[in-house]
Amino acid sequence: VQLQASGGGLVQAGGSLRLSCEASTNIGSLNTMSWYRQAPGKERELVAITYSSRIKNYADSVKGRFTISRDIPKKTLYLQMNSLKPEDTAVYYCHALYFGVEGRVNAWGQGTLVTVSS
Repeated sequence: VQLQASGGGLVQAGGSLRLSCEASTNIGSLNTMSWYRQAPGKERELVAITYSSRIKNYADSVKGRFTISRDIPKKTLYLQMNSLKPEDTAVYYCHALYFGVEGRVNAWGQGTLVTVSS
């Protein structure tokens, strides 16, 4: 599976952005899809994860502000980010977990930079 993330950019605090992650395969067959982020000097952290269209979990720091969703026909994962804060500044990565003939596979997108100015 190949993942292509896009949608990052520069936004003022309080603004919104929507990240997209286009997959090369049917995303309905993937076990999980998620968004991670990595801020300068910090470890990569899980932001949001979806196990299906109804089961979603979020980091405490983004609950109520971010929404993860999938469009299966478009093979695309989204992250709608509202009420952005400067501390949301990071490179955002999409991730997919699935089990193929080779076993458990973790697929990563290339990352998209989100910068929130105060």
